[in-house]
Amino acid sequence: MTPVSIRPATPDDIPAVTRIYAHAVAHGTASFELDPPDQAEMLRRMRALLDGGFPYITAEIDGAVAGYAYAGPYRPRVAYRYSVEDSIYIDPAVQRRGVGRALIMRLIADSEQRGFRQMIAVIGDSAQTASIELHRAAGFRMIGNIENVGYKFDRWLDSVLMQRALGPGATSKP
Repeated sequence: MTPVSIRPATPDDIPAVTRIYAHAVAHGTASFELDPPDQAEMLRRMRALLDGGFPYITAEIDGAVAGYAYAGPYRPRVAYRYSVEDSIYIDPAVQRRGVGRALIMRLIADSEQRGFRQMIAVIGDSAQTASIELHRAAGFRMIGNIENVGYKFDRWLDSVLMQRALGPGATSKP
């Protein structure tokens, strides 16, 4: 199997990022968006996160973008400033090849280096077993399930909440 390499994402990755995300929006429940955003919107979102000091990374296999991940603000209020929410999207052609694991481990490390203390996973749909297990393997614990909170593909969807401490977590002041 070809190794997965992880690097910081750049605006040059936007076409691949947009394509991967569009597939997730149109065919899956990882995102509760109903209409895939265009490249301009995806670039705006990337720049906002990078300008805010959040990690945004890309996975490559054989020089092609295989997935991407980023950490963003968990909530906008200032008291949440040390907590981030992770997002991970994988090209469907390379799922189950270790891309998600490589991305989440690097995202955790990059978030710790930036001084964040908690990472929250908000997983769309309690049937997303692969995402739940990926997070569990990366040290996340289940903290809750918000039932029937989203409606997509003519059905109600849950949101699964998982959490992981980063660095010293809450054992010391930031």
